[in-house]
Amino acid sequence: MGSIVFVGMDVHKTTISVAVAEGGRDGEVRQLGVFPNRAEVIAKLVRRLAVEGRDLRFCYEAGPCGYGLQRQIEGLGHSCEVVAPSLIPTRPGDRVKTDRRDALGLAKLHRAGELTSVWIPDAAHEAMRDLIRARATAVRVLGKARQHLQGFLLRHDRIHAGRTAWTVAYRRWLTTLRFEHPAQQIVLQDYIHAVQSAEQRVVRLVEQIAALLPSWSLAPVVQALQAMRGVALIVAVTVAAEVGDFGRFAKPRQLMAYLGLVPSERSSGSTVRRGGITKAGNALARRVLIEGAWTYRMPARVSRKLHDRLEPLPDTIRDIAWKAQIRLCGRYRHLVAAGKTKVVVTTAIAREMVGFIWAIARQVQLQPAS
Repeated sequence: MGSIVFVGMDVHKTTISVAVAEGGRDGEVRQLGVFPNRAEVIAKLVRRLAVEGRDLRFCYEAGPCGYGLQRQIEGLGHSCEVVAPSLIPTRPGDRVKTDRRDALGLAKLHRAGELTSVWIPDAAHEAMRDLIRARATAVRVLGKARQHLQGFLLRHDRIHAGRTAWTVAYRRWLTTLRFEHPAQQIVLQDYIHAVQSAEQRVVRLVEQIAALLPSWSLAPVVQALQAMRGVALIVAVTVAAEVGDFGRFAKPRQLMAYLGLVPSERSSGSTVRRGGITKAGNALARRVLIEGAWTYRMPARVSRKLHDRLEPLPDTIRDIAWKAQIRLCGRYRHLVAAGKTKVVVTTAIAREMVGFIWAIARQVQLQPAS
């Protein structure tokens, strides 16, 4: 085995800026150049750098270009890490940012061991995660479509007398609306069609998630997570897809921090200042967990739907889920009685939910394959 060479890459859609840092504290750091982002060019570059059996260690920032480059380099027999952009050390006074500098910085920091790599899913996991994120996008589009329709009605003083929107009664009321000008009637019908189309898209994607779930490697984890109150199919599959391997978190607090649910802090000396949650890490998983945490405002109980989800699960998983209900329902009442706002209380409950989710997932992933 020859010398170690650390290769930093600043990756874009059409180009890749490449820099190398020779092994050792005083090893040479130099810019190799800018190359087209094409598979054959990358393969040629790797062969060129691998002369004399050198140990190549590549890295680049996680971004919209995905993991294809990492998989190609790993397939060629070399190490490649995808690093978290938000955790790359930066100099406060540095005001110049170019592709060349980014590549050089990545190579030097990789050599120094100062970069934090992200977990890289396999192709099947990434495909399932894309499907789940598509469903989340469809839900946002549906919310926007409903907002557009309701905004149009409000501008023209068409206000529903009922207390809740988007019920059967509300939809029937929409069919009774009449406008004097034909253009406004067309606009109304177009907004209604947009809502209906968005609703159908969400339903289709949920059906596809349910259909493909049994063939997914994390299907046992998803089934076990549904033992938790407030964690039905969509919440369970979203958390599993976004977290992936729960085994990479040695403690539940590490998973809480990954999901951005731990309090921020700016302390110095004897002064301790804590603020709201960091909101770092995965926003989609954090959002669905906070939505699920609202269910703990009610007393602990096993509903019919929850009973059906618990029935095929082993006793160890059921015990963890029931312990979570007792703990979190009591915690919710205690925090509300202490004067905390419901939003703060729900976020705190979501943070503690993560601890029980971690315990359930670890219990499943540590079981030997049958």
